[in-house]
Amino acid sequence: MEDSRKQISLVLSIIPFIVMIVAMSFTILVFHGAPHIPLILGAMVAAFIAWKSGYKWKEIENFIYNGIYKVLPAVIILIAVGMIISSWIGSGIVATMIFYGLKIISPSLFLVTIMIICSIVSIMIGSSWSTMGTVGIAGMGIGISMGFPPAMVAGAVISGAYFGDKMSPLSDTTVLASSMAETDLFQHIRHMTYTTVPATIIALIIYWFMGLNYAGGTIQSGNIQAVIKELQANFLISPWLLLIPLIVILLIVKKVPALPALAAGIILGFLAEVFVQGANVSDAVVALQDGYHIDSGNDTVDSLLNQGGISSMMYTVSLAMVAMIFGGIMEGAGMLKVIVNQILKIVKKDGSLLGVTVLSSFMTNVITAEQYISIVIPGRMYSKTYRDRNLHPKNLSRALEDGGTVTAPLLPWTTGGVFILSTLGVGALQYAPYAIMNLATPIISIIISFLGIGIVYTNKNGETDKEVKRQDEHETSKLYD
Repeated sequence: MEDSRKQISLVLSIIPFIVMIVAMSFTILVFHGAPHIPLILGAMVAAFIAWKSGYKWKEIENFIYNGIYKVLPAVIILIAVGMIISSWIGSGIVATMIFYGLKIISPSLFLVTIMIICSIVSIMIGSSWSTMGTVGIAGMGIGISMGFPPAMVAGAVISGAYFGDKMSPLSDTTVLASSMAETDLFQHIRHMTYTTVPATIIALIIYWFMGLNYAGGTIQSGNIQAVIKELQANFLISPWLLLIPLIVILLIVKKVPALPALAAGIILGFLAEVFVQGANVSDAVVALQDGYHIDSGNDTVDSLLNQGGISSMMYTVSLAMVAMIFGGIMEGAGMLKVIVNQILKIVKKDGSLLGVTVLSSFMTNVITAEQYISIVIPGRMYSKTYRDRNLHPKNLSRALEDGGTVTAPLLPWTTGGVFILSTLGVGALQYAPYAIMNLATPIISIIISFLGIGIVYTNKNGETDKEVKRQDEHETSKLYD
């Protein structure tokens, strides 16, 4: 049994969160800084409370190390993601996808098309921000010239960009969510289809109806033609290059583990960069570390393609590790347990637990203004509860993304909302009603959770192949006995 001297009250357990939230608000909204320092400050307060409650410093250090250890799988995959982005850009894969995507735009299907293009690009590069800041900007110019309201175009761009951010194995939030829940990356992605696919279909149908009112629009395609021209000038564009991502997708379908699948993508991309695009071997190797660099003279092309490499992932890697210092102390000292026990007093059914997880991730976005934190903190808060209830961890990872990743851009004070305002020129309060995929996903997630749809359990023989309904209800008071 736990030493009674080490029991920490609910009030003391909440204090580190309050300190972190206040510091986060000032740092991000006032100082326009990163969330790392507020997390470290919160960790320091949590460590002090744990020390005053009877924990020795050596124990607190172990809490920190255990927290960091849990995020190491994500760190390794993020490093691989940085390399695959660089190699796929250098090989012309990304340029080919953009080239053919921009060729199919038509007025009546513009909203549907721009969402699909942003989805494809975001899946390919694993970044909603890079997609919005490049293809999204081009899409805004086209849409506005056709007579679409800026907020409507922004909504379609955001829906597509965050679809890719959510479903791409190259996305840092996707990797982070699977790591926090301690589940396989590709199992996590497949399980998100329960909520993301219906939300995407709903979005495409609504955008199709919206687009019918603009069927007579004309495309002022100067910017797009300039992008296409620069892509052709700097890369060999060929549909054969798309075989490489198709091979990676096939490996995913065949349930090959994440690292070998990503490694195959890196190697094939690197070979295509050297032998198809004619890049110097030394430049291709350097790009794996520092990212791909191009100076085409077109700002849109340069902004889209100057990225990738291991170095580009260090911000997310450092943030994940700092967040787990905070989370490790809060979890190890039992403070998360105290908070979760209070929440679970009203959560009896497993479907309700998933719904509460979605809401918790959303509220973390509201409070901390940072989507990474909306994945990390609820992920550590509820991880043990999911295990105790024999809920497969991919249920948790899906709920984290349904409530955290896609809701971040809907709030004007989050880093995502601020970024979109500065790049697309539209505020969150204007585009949020049109970001259909982002709005529909958490709603669908909560509904199907309460209906018991898409909930997967584990047993002593491993994961169940079919959805099963729990025959026994778990008493909250027994969860941590």
